Amino acid sequence: MGVFSRHARVLEDDDSAMSVKTALAIINRVWGEIENEGDAALDAETQVALAWFASYGFDAKSSGELITLANAKNIPTASLFKSDVFEDLSGRAGLKPRDRLSPDWTPDSDSSLTVWECVQHTARALGAEDGGDAAAARLIAQMGPKAADARSLAYRLFQIATDKGWAAEALVYNELAAEWPRLEALAEGIGSTTSQSPAKPQLDLL
Repeated sequence: MGVFSRHARVLEDDDSAMSVKTALAIINRVWGEIENEGDAALDAETQVALAWFASYGFDAKSSGELITLANAKNIPTASLFKSDVFEDLSGRAGLKPRDRLSPDWTPDSDSSLTVWECVQHTARALGAEDGGDAAAARLIAQMGPKAADARSLAYRLFQIATDKGWAAEALVYNELAAEWPRLEALAEGIGSTTSQSPAKPQLDLL
């Protein structure tokens, strides 16, 4: 496995060296739990995030766990941190919690936009005191084709959270999925408004 040639050691939670056999077991278990036909269409960062969430939720684990999952999708861990999907916690790693996401984020300004970010930022905006329907709809209006994938991912995350008994997380995604059609309708209005050219000033010749 490439991960073991690129890194001196891949560590378990207790800082012991992870064996190739253990790494393969992790990969097979995690992807077997969450992978379906639609996953291949998602960006690699989102696929890794989905696998992590299905196993650990937003809990932090040893960086070795993330290295193993990232290697399975042939993506460097640096890309997972740069995309702001994961946090580097000095030997540990975890999905970036919604309460630490930037309220100024927009899909238009993200050079490495992922479906995972689209879902998490929209959920944050929808429930934030300084957000709400309009704020969430503005994000969806900028997502382009990723909006459909984000809606599907919200349903997937709801199902996973429900199966795991994570009531609080399930509620977040249930609300987001239920509100998505209405938010899309609002987003269409925002899109049509911003796409209109400003009226040209007319001279009064009278």
